[in-house]
Amino acid sequence: MSEKKEKKKYHLNLPKTSFPMKASLSGREPERLKKWEETGLNEALLNRFKKDEKKYLLHDGPPYANGYIHIGHALNKVLKDIIVKYRAGRGLNARYVPGWDCHGLPIEHALFKEKGKRKEHVDQVTFRKEAKKYAQEYVKIQCEDFKRLGIFGDWKNPYLTMDPHYQASIAKSFYELYEKGYVVQGEKPIHWCFDCETALAEAELEYQDKTSKAIFVSFRAPAHTPKQAEFLKQIGADSKALVRFVIWTTTPWTLPANVGIALHPELEYGFYLGERGAVYIFAAALQDSLKEKLGLPELKHLKTIRGDVLQQIFHEYQHPFLERTGKVILADYVSSEEGTGIVHIAPGHGQEDYVHGHLMHKLPVDSPVDNAGKFDKDFGSHLPLKGEHVFKSNEPIVKHLDDTGHLEGSEDHFHSYPHCWRCKKPVIFRSTPQWFLKIDHLDLRHRVMETIQDAEKTTWYPDWGKNRILGMMETRPDWCLSRQRLWGVPVPLAICKDCNAPYATDEFKKKVISIFEGESADAWFEKDKSEFIPKNAKCAKCGSAELELEKDILDVWFDSGVSHQAVL
Repeated sequence: MSEKKEKKKYHLNLPKTSFPMKASLSGREPERLKKWEETGLNEALLNRFKKDEKKYLLHDGPPYANGYIHIGHALNKVLKDIIVKYRAGRGLNARYVPGWDCHGLPIEHALFKEKGKRKEHVDQVTFRKEAKKYAQEYVKIQCEDFKRLGIFGDWKNPYLTMDPHYQASIAKSFYELYEKGYVVQGEKPIHWCFDCETALAEAELEYQDKTSKAIFVSFRAPAHTPKQAEFLKQIGADSKALVRFVIWTTTPWTLPANVGIALHPELEYGFYLGERGAVYIFAAALQDSLKEKLGLPELKHLKTIRGDVLQQIFHEYQHPFLERTGKVILADYVSSEEGTGIVHIAPGHGQEDYVHGHLMHKLPVDSPVDNAGKFDKDFGSHLPLKGEHVFKSNEPIVKHLDDTGHLEGSEDHFHSYPHCWRCKKPVIFRSTPQWFLKIDHLDLRHRVMETIQDAEKTTWYPDWGKNRILGMMETRPDWCLSRQRLWGVPVPLAICKDCNAPYATDEFKKKVISIFEGESADAWFEKDKSEFIPKNAKCAKCGSAELELEKDILDVWFDSGVSHQAVL
C-alpha cells in the first residue's frame, strides 16, 4: 500500500470548526461542571463516609481576596485538587476546605489605588467597611473561578480571616503566645516601606538589582593618647599624625545615625602613610585595589596588625560631621570581600548593626527618620536636612563630606536591594517600636528545625524543600508582628500611656475574644475603650490608669499562620 493511500484510509471526516482539535471543550466543560453541581457530586463524595472513617485533609493556605485569579492560582489549585481526588479514589474521606486571606496590605493597597487616596486621607472605620465589602466581592469572584476550574471543595462553607469567629481565634492564638513569653515589644530596625508607611516582613519583600553609588569615607581618630603616639612612632609615622579609618557604604543617608565602626578580630589591617603625613587604615588584603580607588597610588605600607590588636590601640574616632565620638568594635561578620574591611555601624538602620552594635556592645540606637522616610531633624547648619527624604539626602551628605575632606573616593556598586512587594518602591531599614515574636524563646528555632528534619513527623515534596526551609530558619530574625495599617485584626493589647507597658489581664482578654466573636474586630475601632478595658484598671508596672488600645494591626501572615487552629 502506498504512503498516500495509507493516509487516506485513516483520515477522519471531522466537522469544520474554528477549533477542530479541541473537541468543543469550551462548550462541554461548563456543561459537565453544571451537571456535577446539579447532581451534588461533590457533596455526595464528602457525605459517603462515616465520621470515624480515616480522613485525608488537605489544609490549604489562603489566597488573597484582592483580584481576579491568574495562572499561579490555577496551577496551585489544580495540583491540590488532583491530590484530593486521588485520595478520595483510594477510599479515604478526602476533604478540601477553601479559605481566603481577607486582611492586610494587599487588599488595603488595592483599595487605596482604586479610590485614589492614601492612608492619612480616610476615616478608619469607614475604610474598614469598604475593605470588607471589597474582600467579599473578590471572594465571590474567585470562588466561582475556582469552581470553573473543576475544583472540588466545601465552597458553601469556606474559612475567611475576616469572619468574626476566625478573628476571635486570631486573638486567642496571640494571647497564648503572649502568655508564654513569645511576644514582646521592642525597638529595633525593621524593613520599612516609606510609601505604604508600615513595617514589612521578610516575606513581603521583592529583591531587585540596582546600581548604587558607594563611597569611601575617612573617620578620623581624636587626639592621640600616649599609647597611640608611641605606636605611630614605632611604625614610622609622626606621633601626631592624623589617623583615618576608611569605611565604605552604599547608604550615605545612614551616616547621621553612625555611632560605631566594626573590625573583624582576626582580619589583618594595614597602616598606610599618605600625603601630608596622614595614616590610612583598611584591610591589608585590599591594599592594591584600594590604593587605586582612593586615588592614592603612592600610599606607603607601614605596618599590618590584627583587628583585635588594632581595636585595643585605637578604640574611638570622631564622627565626620557631627559632634560625636564613635566606638571601634569587633564583629565576626565583617569581611574583606568588598569595601574596606571596616564597616560603619548605625544600629538604627541595620540588623547586624543592631545585634553587634547595640545588643553586644551597648551602642545607642539612633534613627532620625519619620514614617514617610524623611529626616526629622537637621544635622547642624551645614546639613539642614529636616523634612528631606533620605534618598534625596545622599547627594548633600556626600557633597559635605567632599567639602570637608572626608570623602576619599566613590564607585558604582551593583547589588540586590529590597523593595515593597505592593507599591514596588525601595524600602529602608528603620528602628521603630514594634511587636515581635521571639524566634529563639524557649528554644523555638531549634525545635522547629528538629521537626523539619524528623522524617517521622514531616515529609517534604520535593525533598529539596527541606533544605530550603532549613536555611531560612537558621538565619530568620525575630518576626515583626505589628503593622501600621487600617485593615486587619488589631494587636489585642492595651498600652499604658505613662510607661508604655502592655496591659492584658484575664478579664480584658475574655472581653476582647467575646466581642470579636460576636461583633468582629471592627468593634476595636468603633467602640469606646471602656468596652474593653475594665473599670478602675491600672497598669501593673507603674500603677497609672491612663490606658489606651493599641493602634497597630497584626501582620496578615499571622492571620493565615493560625489557620490550622482556627479551621482544623
